[in-house]
Amino acid sequence: MHIKFNDIFLKMQEQLESPQAIPNESLLIELVNRIRPLDSHDVEQTQHNVQAFIQALLITPTAALNVQGYLLKIINQHKQANLYADSGILSLDGFWSQLTQRLGAYFLPLLRDETDLRDLVGNVFHQRTDKYWLEHVKDEQWNQLFHILTQGHFLKATLNVKHEIITAITVLSYRISGIGLYPEFINAYPELSEYESPFLVQNREVVEFIIAYKKQHRNADEVAVTAPPDADQALVMIEQCRDVVLKIRRATKRIGVSLSLTYLLSLLEQCLDRVEILLNLIVEEDKVRAASCGDLIIDLVHAHYNETSVRHLLKTNSELIALQVTENASKTGEHYVSTDKNGFLGMYKAAAGAGVIIATMATLKILTARLALAPLMQAFLFSMNYSLGFMFIHVLHFTVATKQPAMTAAALASTVQHRKGSKTAQIAELAALIINIIRTQFIAILGNISIAIPTAALITYFWQVAMHEPLLSHAKATYVLHSLNPFTSLAVPHAAIAGVCLFLSGLIAGYFDNMAVYRKVGPRLKAHPRLKSWMGQEKLNNFAAYIERNLGALAGNFLFGIMLGSMGTIGFILGLPLDIRHIAFASANFIQGLMCVNGTPDIGLIIISFLGVLLIGVTNLFVSFSLTIIVALRARQVHFEQWKPLAKLVFTHFFTRPLDFFWPPKQPLQVEDHASAGHKSNH
Repeated sequence: MHIKFNDIFLKMQEQLESPQAIPNESLLIELVNRIRPLDSHDVEQTQHNVQAFIQALLITPTAALNVQGYLLKIINQHKQANLYADSGILSLDGFWSQLTQRLGAYFLPLLRDETDLRDLVGNVFHQRTDKYWLEHVKDEQWNQLFHILTQGHFLKATLNVKHEIITAITVLSYRISGIGLYPEFINAYPELSEYESPFLVQNREVVEFIIAYKKQHRNADEVAVTAPPDADQALVMIEQCRDVVLKIRRATKRIGVSLSLTYLLSLLEQCLDRVEILLNLIVEEDKVRAASCGDLIIDLVHAHYNETSVRHLLKTNSELIALQVTENASKTGEHYVSTDKNGFLGMYKAAAGAGVIIATMATLKILTARLALAPLMQAFLFSMNYSLGFMFIHVLHFTVATKQPAMTAAALASTVQHRKGSKTAQIAELAALIINIIRTQFIAILGNISIAIPTAALITYFWQVAMHEPLLSHAKATYVLHSLNPFTSLAVPHAAIAGVCLFLSGLIAGYFDNMAVYRKVGPRLKAHPRLKSWMGQEKLNNFAAYIERNLGALAGNFLFGIMLGSMGTIGFILGLPLDIRHIAFASANFIQGLMCVNGTPDIGLIIISFLGVLLIGVTNLFVSFSLTIIVALRARQVHFEQWKPLAKLVFTHFFTRPLDFFWPPKQPLQVEDHASAGHKSNH
C-alpha cells in the first residue's frame, strides 16, 4: 500500500508562506492518521508506514523544510514547559490526593487548556492504542527522521523550544533534590545523611550545566565557534541517584515498605528518567537527540492516557507493596509444605488440635444464633467467636487447613520467580513442590475433619445429656443439612466467598508483617515506658519479639474471623444471598445436624450432605489458591509459560505414583518427565 504525503506538504508550505495564517493543527493530525497502522500491534506495517514518510521527505523538494517549519511554528504557539516537566510524572500531592482527583475526573472531566502543548499531543495522538505503534518504530528510523528534520537553520529556529526544555530541566532537578531529602528516604537509606546526597549534587551539576548552556546561547552567532557545554557530569549524578533508588527498593525486603515510600520511589524514577531524556535532547550529538526525541514522544503519548487513569495509578503504586506482602506470605507458606514423614505427621497433629477448637467454635455459633439479637450485635458475636478462635489456634501453633493455600501459592510464585537451571529441571522442581503442597493440604484437611467431626459429635451428645434437649431443633438441623446440599443450596458459591476471604486474610497477614518491620513495632514496644514498668524489661522483650514475628498472622486471623462472622449480616442488610461456607465448620455442622434430626437420617441426605462438605473444601482451596498465585506472580512481574507441561507432569505422576499425593515417600520427592527420562524410583 503506497501512502501519499505531497498534498499535506503543499498545505504546510501555504500556511508558512502566509505571514498572517495561524498554523492549523488539523494538518498534523492528518499526517499522523496516514502514518498510523490499521493495527497498532502490527510491527511490520508500522515500520513500513514510517519508512514511507521518511522516503517522501527525502524525494520531495522542500518537504523537510516545510514540515520542520510547520512543526516549530505550531509547537511554539503553545505553552511547553509544563508538558516536559509534568506530563507523565506523578504529582507531589501524594497517593490519596491523586486517587481522589482521578476518581473525581471520571465524573466531572477536567477542563482542557488549548494553549497547553499537552492538548495538542492529545489531539494528534487521539487513539489510546497510539502508544503501542510508536514503540515499534526502530531507532534507526527515529535517527533518519530527526536528521532530515534538523537540517538548515534548525538550531536558531529551536532556541525557544530549548529555552522551554531548560526551564523544565531546572524544575525537575529541584524537585528531585527536594524528594531526596524526604524523611522516609533518610529512614530507608541512612547513608544519605552521612555523606553528600547525590540528589543534592545532581542539582548542583545540572545548574552549572544550565548556566554554561545559557552563556553559550546568549548570542546565537557564537554557537558555531564556542565549544558546547558538557552534560556528562550531570548525567553521571542522575545515574548515581538511580543507584540509590535501586538500593532502597532492595532494602524494602529487609526494612519493609509503605504506600507513601512506594509513591515517592515511583515519582523519583519518573523525574530521573525525564531529566535524562531532556538533557540528551539539548546535547549536540544527533543520534542521542534522535533517540531521546523518540523516547519523549512515546512518554508523552503514554502520559496523555495514563494521567487520569485510576488503574494506572494503582498499578504503578501497588507493585512494590504487593511484592512485599506476598513475599512475607511466601516465607510463611514455606512452613506449610512438608516433604518428609515427620513433617507430614506434625501437620496432622497441628490440624487435629485445630479440629477440637473448630468444633467448639461451631457449637458456640449455634448457641449464639439462639439469642434474640439485633443483626449488628449478632454479627459482632459471630465475628468475635471466629476471630478469637482463629487467633487461639495460631497461638497454640495449630493449623486451619484452608489458611494454607494463600500462603503456599505465594511460596510457589516465589519459586517460579527464582527458578534456575534448564526448563526441564525447573518444571520438575515445581511439580515436586506442587505434589508436596497437595499432600500437605490433604493431611491438614484430614486432620481438621477427622477430629472436628467426633469432637462436635461428643459436644452434641453431652449437651443433650446435660441439658435434656437437643443442641439443634429438628427444623434447624434439617435446614443445616440442606444448606450443605451442593445442588439445591448456594453452598458452593458461599464456599467461593469464603475462599475470597481466605485470600484477603493472606494479603492482610503479609501487609501487617511488612508494617511490623517498617514501623519498627518490636523495638518500639521494647522501649514503651508504661509497658516496661508493668511487665519488666525481660518479659517485655519476649512479648515484643513475639508480636513482631506474629503480628501479621494475628491480624490476618482476626480480620478473617470478622469477614466470616459479618458476611451473612452484610447480605441481610443489602438484601443479597451472601454467606460463607468453610469446610471445617461445615463438617462439624454436618454431624451435629445428623444427630439432631428426628428419627434415622435418610442415607441419600447423608451422602449428598457429605458430598457438599467435600465440594465446599475444594472450592475454598481452589479460589484462595488461584487468587493468591495470580497476585503473587503479577507482583513479581513473572509470566510463566510452562503451565501446560507442568500440569501434564503432575497428572502423569498422579497416574503412575498416586500414593505420593497422600503419603510422603521415603526419599525426597523427585519428579521426572517420563517422556524424556526413564522412571526413577523415589522409594
